Amino acid sequence: MSQPIYDVNIRKVEPMVPADRVISQYPITAKAMETVTRGREQIKAILDGRDSRYMVIVGPCSIHDERLAEEYASRLAPLAGRLSDRMLIVMRVYFEKPRTTVGWKGLINDPHLDGSYDIATGLATARRILSRVSELGLPAGTEFLDPFIPQYVADLVSWAAIGARTTESQTHRQMASGLSMPVGFKNGTDGNTQIAVDAMLAARAPHAFLGIDREGHACVIHTNGNPAAHVVLRGGSKGTNYSADAIEQVQKQLAKAGLSQRVMVDCSHANSEKDHAKQAIPFREVLEQRLRGNENVVGVMLESNLVAGRQDLKGDPKTLKYGVSITDACIGWEETEHLLTEAYKALEPATASAG
Repeated sequence: MSQPIYDVNIRKVEPMVPADRVISQYPITAKAMETVTRGREQIKAILDGRDSRYMVIVGPCSIHDERLAEEYASRLAPLAGRLSDRMLIVMRVYFEKPRTTVGWKGLINDPHLDGSYDIATGLATARRILSRVSELGLPAGTEFLDPFIPQYVADLVSWAAIGARTTESQTHRQMASGLSMPVGFKNGTDGNTQIAVDAMLAARAPHAFLGIDREGHACVIHTNGNPAAHVVLRGGSKGTNYSADAIEQVQKQLAKAGLSQRVMVDCSHANSEKDHAKQAIPFREVLEQRLRGNENVVGVMLESNLVAGRQDLKGDPKTLKYGVSITDACIGWEETEHLLTEAYKALEPATASAG
């Protein structure tokens, strides 16, 4: 008997619910559509220099609990409204987690946190959460990892990230070229910023690549290119990169490539030396650079949750502490509110824009 030569390591092939069916379950409301449209336009205006407000993308490292996400959003929305004349606040709503080796890959991949990989439920849950965040008037930002996921949720996203492990990937650069919202490319895990600059150039160009449509059919996707992209500095294995000198260096790289010099800084990851309690250090340093006149520093990212710290996902998910991250450690709500209010007070009213 001959040995099989295909699907040798495939255990099971499971049909996937098409995107249009998930979207029909949780259609975008008029309020959510207005939030997404306004959020995208305001972010583009900040990146273009037409809106001088300071942008902060803030929220949990990853969403693992629907109730937690909704409570966080319900706290952030009124705060964002109070600070909106000087700051644009976008909620970080991350459902996909790239792993260095193995581990929980996010709510879309494993929504029950038990290794059952009920992706259909994960997609529906992600869409439901994004809908509720948007209905509160909060623009949402997320990282796109699997290139099929945007078909299911992208209409509810105002800002997208391409992570440090995927910025150099041709697949993700092509995907970004077709996304409908501004995209932030992170520097590599080793701190290499040139790959983010190269990614911006690639994403601006038209591409054709294999994908799926909303009916779930395999197709060739032809893109126009996405000019609304920028660099996100997150540090690397060689150290932090939020200093004035580091930011000046990447701005020179951008200028040499003929690109906008607008830069965002991720206050977590290597820029906080992987210590959530140190996120305030780059947060304040970057804000100070902005106050000293570097308007090309458009804003920052913060990893924040209801409760500070992190916990391991082991055994029964019901034993998890409510409000605590199960991926990267986050600052708590009280510190989050304090830092955002502190930044608001420091920003001069003259820098505000009608948005």
